[in-house]
Amino acid sequence: MKKVNGYEVINLFEQWSPKRFAEDWDPVGLHIGQLNRLVEKVIITLDVNEAVVDEAIEKGANLIIAHHPPIFRPMKHIWTDTPQGRLIEKCIKHDISVYAAHTNLDVAPGGVNDLLASRLGLENIEVMEPTISDPLYKLAVFCPVEHADQLREVLARSGAGAIGEYAGCSFTSTGIGRFTPSAGADPFIGEVGKMEEVAEERIEVVLPGPLRSKVLKSMLAAHPYEEPAYDFFVLDQRTEEYGLGRVGDLKDAMELKEFAQFVKKALDVPAVRIVGDPSKPVRKIAVLGGSGSKYIKAAKRKGADVFVTGDMDFHTAQEAELMNLAIVDPGHHVEKVMIEGVATYMAKVCHEKRYDVSIIESEIDTEPFRFI
Repeated sequence: MKKVNGYEVINLFEQWSPKRFAEDWDPVGLHIGQLNRLVEKVIITLDVNEAVVDEAIEKGANLIIAHHPPIFRPMKHIWTDTPQGRLIEKCIKHDISVYAAHTNLDVAPGGVNDLLASRLGLENIEVMEPTISDPLYKLAVFCPVEHADQLREVLARSGAGAIGEYAGCSFTSTGIGRFTPSAGADPFIGEVGKMEEVAEERIEVVLPGPLRSKVLKSMLAAHPYEEPAYDFFVLDQRTEEYGLGRVGDLKDAMELKEFAQFVKKALDVPAVRIVGDPSKPVRKIAVLGGSGSKYIKAAKRKGADVFVTGDMDFHTAQEAELMNLAIVDPGHHVEKVMIEGVATYMAKVCHEKRYDVSIIESEIDTEPFRFI
């Protein structure tokens, strides 16, 4: 097993939930401490309060991965006689780093919203509100004919040429390459100062934007030429869309009042608020973890019968009622599903990489509301 630092742990996490998925206003990433330090235990939590920090101290965790950022608004001072200042001081004194993944974890496939959709048993799931899609690129590179097969294989291994369910897709055309090595060159083919003609293949492969650096590095390392000729083109086509919320179907339709009871049980909450006729039949469900008031129109556009989300305000509830969109509000805290989901994912990938690190689920209930 390999001893690892925070950078290595977070790198694995960000392969699943990259920061580029986050909304522009969202302060995701490292909040407290540093990542260039040995990590033996990681604790996963929805929120970071003092009880969670005390739990991390007790269990010997030196990295906290949270969903809600502990420093959401910029701070002008860190006064350690305030609750937030005391929390920051305690983390620093005990060498505990805190990392937050908020809207990027909402957007990520398998993240908060997919976990909620799974708990509700939804089928035919799709993104409710697209927020990001990456451009597709085409790489065209020229290579001596006798080295083309090897280069195509390297490109495929780096992830280029994947189209839908097909891997290693490429197109090849042949021609003649011409060049004259200068006095400072160290040519693989030809002689300094002499014009050379080489039978070459033009290899074309498509790749998603996030893989561009990796593919380029692999291609340059494998190419026989000292200075290979290549081009990148941005295509009109886009990769898969990512976004907030999910929409899917229940296996069988229910009345709204029955569905509300189902949500209570599935999401483990003591109560829900509903908007709409309790006897209304519902089958197509939109769900968005956290605060979803801004997204009722997105849910309606997707044809949802009911929108499951938290923090519904009075006037938005009235607007949803006028739109004939039912609401089930189980509260913001249902995002606690991320604790088990993130812990399961991180334990799996750390085990696969043979990282000597333990992943712990926080046992602290950070729900601020009590129901009587």
